[in-house]
Amino acid sequence: MSATRTEPRPETRTQPQAGGGDHERFAHIIRTPGRNAEAAITEARVMGGEVEALCGKKWVPERDPAKYPVCPECKRIKNGQ
Repeated sequence: MSATRTEPRPETRTQPQAGGGDHERFAHIIRTPGRNAEAAITEARVMGGEVEALCGKKWVPERDPAKYPVCPECKRIKNGQ
């Protein structure tokens, strides 16, 4: 009898970021000009579209952001620092 092992997979369709590769370790605050953030995320999940974070990361939302710390760059931008 063999056991099945599930490997975590990184999010797909991300763009490389200038200045580092830690973007996958964080939950990001998305850019939503004139829109509700939750509605934008839901639409992206259903339609398979990308969202863009304040820090510039673009991705298709697939994971639970509550399991990750907030991106320090997104937090800095949101707080206007």
